[in-house]
Amino acid sequence: MSVKTRRRALHWIAVHTTAVAAALFFVLPFVFVFLTSVMSDDQAMSGELWPHEWNWSNYAEVFDTPGFLDWWRNSLLYAGLGTLLTVCSSVPVAYALAKFRFRGRRTALVLVISTMMLPPQVVVIPMYLVWSQQLHLSGSLWPLIIPLAFGDAYSIFLLRQFLLTIPREYLESAKVDGCGELRTLLGIVVPMAKPGIAAVALFQFFYCWNDYFGPQIYAAQNPGAWTLSYGLESFKSAHSVNWNLTMAATLLVMAPVIVVFFFAQKAFVESVTLTGVKG
Repeated sequence: MSVKTRRRALHWIAVHTTAVAAALFFVLPFVFVFLTSVMSDDQAMSGELWPHEWNWSNYAEVFDTPGFLDWWRNSLLYAGLGTLLTVCSSVPVAYALAKFRFRGRRTALVLVISTMMLPPQVVVIPMYLVWSQQLHLSGSLWPLIIPLAFGDAYSIFLLRQFLLTIPREYLESAKVDGCGELRTLLGIVVPMAKPGIAAVALFQFFYCWNDYFGPQIYAAQNPGAWTLSYGLESFKSAHSVNWNLTMAATLLVMAPVIVVFFFAQKAFVESVTLTGVKG
């Protein structure tokens, strides 16, 4: 074996060993959660790693917990409707900032970016007073959903950066054919911007699904409006000695995110890399 071949073999072994180690580092916690979720109460407290019996009834017991299905429904409402509103409201704004030429365009972009630098904790008290005392919507998720109908700064910025990669010739050709701005946006820009839109949709869905701070502020006093992320804390407190049930509930909370990413991973990778337009 030549020196060059030996170096290539050692490089291949080093790269793949590192990759396997990194994969195990990320996968083993999920394996631990799953194995613990199917153990009995006594074994879950014993520190053993492999279940003696596979207690699938733990998942049924979690679903039978009062309010758990309501938390699931509320999470789907918050994440699904919030994602839809964010995409529908952010795409037109990003299109205008990316392709329109008007006075104050840079100032508008700076204002959008500046809102990303403002911590939500700074405005949480005045916003809560508005939603609770003026609009009487405290105890629900609507104070978290309604603002998403007016765009999201991060989503607008990400979509704008992606729309800048779309050649202007496509838009000019559409206008020559008689398309207005709305038809150009829906018929030309949106189909070509699917990777960017997929990124925004996935990021927003994950954010809403995992959001704990928002439901804690606006829905804490109404258990019927709790989401899974907030309800899981209550479930953990009620079953602090039942680690098998706690792990089963945790896995059920994570499952939708894992499933969504599994089916959308191709679009997710394309959207993150922002590959732009392919000929």
